[in-house]
Formats: sequence, C-alpha cells, structure tokens
Amino acid sequence: MKKIGFLSFGHWSPGPSQARTASDVLHQSIDLAVAAEELGADGAYFRVHHFARQLASPFPLLAAIGARTSRIEIGTGVIDMRYENPLYMAEDAGAADLIADGRLQLGISRGSPEQVIDGWRYFGFAPAEGETEADMARRHTEVLLEVLKGEGFAQPNPRPMFANPPGLLRVEPHSEGLRDRIWWGAASEATARWTGEMGMNLMSSTLKADESGEPFHVQQRKQIDAFREAWREAGHEREPRVSVSRSIFALTDELDHAYFGADRASTDQVGNIDNMRAVFGRSYAAEPDVLVEQLREDEAIAAADTLLLTVPNQLGVDYNAHVLESILTHVAPELGWR
Repeated sequence: MKKIGFLSFGHWSPGPSQARTASDVLHQSIDLAVAAEELGADGAYFRVHHFARQLASPFPLLAAIGARTSRIEIGTGVIDMRYENPLYMAEDAGAADLIADGRLQLGISRGSPEQVIDGWRYFGFAPAEGETEADMARRHTEVLLEVLKGEGFAQPNPRPMFANPPGLLRVEPHSEGLRDRIWWGAASEATARWTGEMGMNLMSSTLKADESGEPFHVQQRKQIDAFREAWREAGHEREPRVSVSRSIFALTDELDHAYFGADRASTDQVGNIDNMRAVFGRSYAAEPDVLVEQLREDEAIAAADTLLLTVPNQLGVDYNAHVLESILTHVAPELGWR
C-alpha cells in the first residue's frame, strides 16, 4: 500500500451529531484534514452532493484546506459532472490547486442518484438532442480535460482593457500538471476502460455494478485490471493511479466497540441503485491484528495504490482523528504502507 487517506461524505444534521450545521461540517472538514496531515496520512478527500445536507461546493473548502496544510493530497470523490460548467470549474480548480501548491486530486464522475429529480436542470444544464445525462457528464468532462491542458482557444479582443499575451487565450489561472490529477469514479468495467482510454486515474468506491456475482473485492480488482489494460493500449506515458474506498475500523477501545462492534459480521450486499444491480462492499471492523489478516485477502486493496478510509464525520474531529491514527499506527504498516 502506497498511500492512505480519508474520504468524508460531509453529512450534517440538527439532531444528535457533532456536525449540526453546514458551518460545523465545513470547519470540521478543515480541522480533520489538518489533523490527518499531522498524523502522517496521505490524503483528505470529500464527497460532493447537491440539494443535500452534505458538502456541495468543493473548491472553497479545498482552497481553505490547501492554505492550512502543506503536504497532504486534497481531493474529491466525486464531483458530479452533470452539474458542472467545465470552464468555470477549470478556473476554480486552477485557483485551488495553486493555493495548495499542486496537491489537488480531483475525482469526478457521472454522479450518483441525487436528492431531486434531474437536479442538474436547476443548474442550467440539459442533455443535447440524442444525449443521455451520462453522455452530458462525459461531454462536460471532455471539455474540462481539454481546457486543463492550458492551450489557448479563445479569440482575444483587439481592444482589451488590459494587454493580452500573443495568440489565443486560455482560461486563467492555469495550474500546470492538474490535468494528470483528474480521477474518474467508475462503477463498471466498461467505464473503467473508458477512464483508461481518456488518461484519467481510476477511483473505485464501495459499490460497483454486479457484473459476475463474484465477491465485491474480486470484481473490483478485475475492474482495476481492465483499466490498466486500457491505459497501456492507449499508450499514455505516465503511470496511472488507482484508489479504492473502504469502511475500516480498528477496535481498540470501548468506544470503538460501541460504535462499530456490530460491523464484525459485515458481508457484501447486493441491491439496486439508479436502475443498476450493484454489489456493495462489506465494512471491516475488528481488532488490529484481525484486520490485517482480513485486509490482506482483499484483492482490490492489494491492486490499488491508494486506499481511502470512509469516516463517520458526524462523530466529530477528535474521534475521526482517533480512527485514522488507529489504522495508520496498528494496521497500515503491516500492509506495506511506508
């Protein structure tokens, strides 16, 4: 294992919770990223959902974390591209990446089922004639990837307010290298192959399309294999990256047992999401030595270079820092981290 970070869904609710407001969850997200860096973790990633009591506008948060940290990777898992203006997104991402000195790792995707029907329409977007909403997401993505190359494409005004550099103009600010730090959240082998063809890194979560009936981690490892094969066939020069997400809790004290002891018996689950038969990966909860043995049998964790630990953000910064520290101290070294 090369890198271990956390993935927060950024939930907040007015009920029993350490994160009762949007302000709470934003400030706590920054504090947890700072704590994770101090603990030696490699990444702080955040889920993006619209029309929900969750994190929704990633770039102010990512910029704030970038200003408060110096080493940890900062990312998303994932931004729903159905909702995005790719040029405006390129400006926001470029600015946040420059503030973070080139540490952004942006996970993007077609997105998951949302809180409202066709929510992207309220943001001013609609599929073109003959397109599906997934096609629209990919079209937005292709524009974003092209813009992030930093090449000029816009005709300059012959009488501008300020002097222009020669030639066509590009979106500013441009952050060199950000194009290579875009990840696609894939749910199937076909999408993983498309991701490899497009030269994006692969982000695979705790669910995927159930394409063979095999255990989740086996199907996910095959998805990773398909991605890497497509990458090689496309002839990309750099080495691709792959992340997988897991819910993993080391039971080290009474509070851990109270919160997650029942997850000892967790198994894969099969269900339907967005008209797709999906397999949902199990949670891991056990004493550290047991966890090490269980995780060694997870083929997808072994195949990936980055493991993202989903955290229960509503339990507060201190407890989540404890969750991360327990894994980094008692489990990760036995799996080859560092």
